[in-house]
Amino acid sequence: MSETARDTLRRLAPTISAGIISADLMNLSAELALVEGAGVGVVHFDVMDGVFCPMMTLGPPIIKAVRTNMLKDVHLMISNPLSKLADYVAAGADILTVHVESEPTHIHRVFQLLGSMTNSNDPARGIVRGVALNPGTPVEAIRPILDDVELVTLLGINPGWGGQKLLPSMAERVAEVRDMIDGRSILICLDGGVTRENISEIAAMGPDLVVAGSAVFDGKNAAENAKTMLKSIKNQH
Repeated sequence: MSETARDTLRRLAPTISAGIISADLMNLSAELALVEGAGVGVVHFDVMDGVFCPMMTLGPPIIKAVRTNMLKDVHLMISNPLSKLADYVAAGADILTVHVESEPTHIHRVFQLLGSMTNSNDPARGIVRGVALNPGTPVEAIRPILDDVELVTLLGINPGWGGQKLLPSMAERVAEVRDMIDGRSILICLDGGVTRENISEIAAMGPDLVVAGSAVFDGKNAAENAKTMLKSIKNQH
């Protein structure tokens, strides 16, 4: 039987999810081959619609076009995600993360619907359901849906603006989520403000997954950068 996406993620953890928004998109296949060869098992797609956050990035066609053995980690920073889930599942999402702020009225329905969908890469793989929190949203906001998710993503910056530094509250927020999980089989992800200089500090907070974009894809040596990030995060565990 095929390994489920959640089991794969748990086996890889602690690890990084390589964010392609910082990669050379005209040379993406080669860039992804480099980081996969360096031991990265998860590739991260930041989906922004220009409404939920200022920037516009990519959508299902790009996600579907990417050919990789790595898990496709799709982070929806969009308004009204409920109506768009099927498009991203069809595009090949193995991990699909939705912001609690983006669907405050029907957030349970998002994860219930997602739980009924079939992974288009391999029906036996399943889909990891993730909930994300902006830095200004109290961690308590996810308590009602913890039984419906397998991943909690904490943003270390406000989404949509480049050049931000990791907010100092993240260690406390990671600890809050860990206490709240209370024995559930839920992984913790930290996304945003990650650099090669602070990866050891972030790793010490204990996340299972760290999203790293420009820290890996800096236009110079993605493979070595990826190895450095992986070594740093695994040395803390």
